[in-house]
Amino acid sequence: MLNEKTREAIEFIRECNILVSKTLAEVAKIVEPGVTTLELDRIAEEYILDHGGVPGFKGYNGFPNTLCTSVNSEVVHGIPSGYVLRDGDIVSVDCGVRMNGFYGDTAYTFAVGELSDDVAELLRVTHECLYQGIHLAVAGNRLGDVGNAVQTHAERSGFSVVREMVGHGLGEGLHEEPEVPNYGRRGQGSLLRSGLVLCIEPMINLGSRYIVQDSDGWTIRTRDGKPSAHYELAVVIGKLKADILSTFEYIEEELIKSNKGLPWQNKKP
Repeated sequence: MLNEKTREAIEFIRECNILVSKTLAEVAKIVEPGVTTLELDRIAEEYILDHGGVPGFKGYNGFPNTLCTSVNSEVVHGIPSGYVLRDGDIVSVDCGVRMNGFYGDTAYTFAVGELSDDVAELLRVTHECLYQGIHLAVAGNRLGDVGNAVQTHAERSGFSVVREMVGHGLGEGLHEEPEVPNYGRRGQGSLLRSGLVLCIEPMINLGSRYIVQDSDGWTIRTRDGKPSAHYELAVVIGKLKADILSTFEYIEEELIKSNKGLPWQNKKP
């Protein structure tokens, strides 16, 4: 059963998502060659705790860290480690926060130094796929409309869509109904109603859509070893358009201010 939220609950969820967004902006400050993914995790955890939240992922079903840091061919659920980021890497940083009994959840894929043209294009298109899906996240549409928008844009651009990993509802639980696939048919799936909060999160691959899970029980990576990108925002379904509860504004302001530029702008000469 889909769980539409009250206005009060939506504002609590918004507050959580703004904290997640600002946390990812802190991560944006230090994403560069030579930094470990565990250092990204440390910065995020300190910021969340200092601002009245609790890491939403840490301990969730046994996950050991505050962030999911998924590098290159890792799609999602990568565990922070001593891995040292290198020029040309990409890293998806997924962050959750719990505060006042509600959750926030957002992800952003960063460029580390300069990217090859095809990887930069993958990031640009995945970012666009997210907004294509959000554009159709309005009352009266169906989940298939959202997924179809993501899938169509990705596949027309020459990329593939992960099928097994999906977006989800958000609220007092980190993962609520419904599942939000990044593929589908228009007019199919659950009816979207005002007040439903969703995390829309395209996971788009440079190569084939197929994935495997590492022996750590968490990390999902592409089967062919090619890069994957991932962007996520939390939104509430509205009558005319979605109300976006989290934001990339803080992240992208920080990237521009630090002369890193947006991820798809960092191309090798």
